[in-house]
Amino acid sequence: MADNPIFSLFLPIALGIVMIGLGLHLTLADFKRVALAPKAVTVALLVQTVLLPPVAFGLAWGFGLPPELGLGLVLLAASPGGVTANLFSHLARGDVALNISLTAINSLLALVTLPIWTVLGLALLMDSEQAVPPPTRKVIEVAAIVIFPVVIGMALRAWRPALAARLDKPVRIASTLILATLIAAAVILEYETLAKYAAVVGLAALIFNLVSLLAGYAAGRAARLGVPQATAIAFEIGIHNGTLAIFVALHVLQMAGAAVVPAIYSLLMYVTGGLFAWWVLKRALPRADAE
Repeated sequence: MADNPIFSLFLPIALGIVMIGLGLHLTLADFKRVALAPKAVTVALLVQTVLLPPVAFGLAWGFGLPPELGLGLVLLAASPGGVTANLFSHLARGDVALNISLTAINSLLALVTLPIWTVLGLALLMDSEQAVPPPTRKVIEVAAIVIFPVVIGMALRAWRPALAARLDKPVRIASTLILATLIAAAVILEYETLAKYAAVVGLAALIFNLVSLLAGYAAGRAARLGVPQATAIAFEIGIHNGTLAIFVALHVLQMAGAAVVPAIYSLLMYVTGGLFAWWVLKRALPRADAE
């Protein structure tokens, strides 16, 4: 999946454009608010780093997955939220500033946590003591896709507020179209992979995806955070950086089998993420406004 031009070339460009659009809605005050109220960040990081990897181990053992496929699930659980999480959160009226902050923090944290969980996965699932270097280059790429375009959008809002207001609706429509295009392209280009492995790991990947989304949202609401903050946490937790997991599997561990689950997951998360966004817009947000 990571080798397809639609993902290796078009996806970063498309997401960069979308992130500029997200920056049009943000100011420095939004990030200051996140920094002054760290509860949401703490909740998200605890779910991401403490809860999800053990869930992945449990699913790998529970479904009796072959060792490399089980390791792929652990790699996925240990990977931070993907850039697409910010897009989903934007469309679902989530707290985008929180999402962007979480993506940046999680990506840096992954330099430590991803190698730790990967080594544990190798030891427990494959009886291996292989060392895993931190994925520094990929973290830098995430920063380039997330932070720089957002800064451009924020600068436009600060210096050209009228233009930013006019671009709001077109950017939201373009974001929806980009997401729909990515879903269709992913299914078409990866149909053979989906058909070949869906019966083996599809259900485990789907359950892990749903657990990630729902655990993030439930933890946020249990911590008495608002729906926008809980929505941001859900997408940050539920839309993992599958590309990073695939990169570690193929280029660091050189295990093609370990890349299968992240690839399947990366297809499923577009559909489940879209359905979850629909639920937030139609059910959760109206209910919260009525309270």
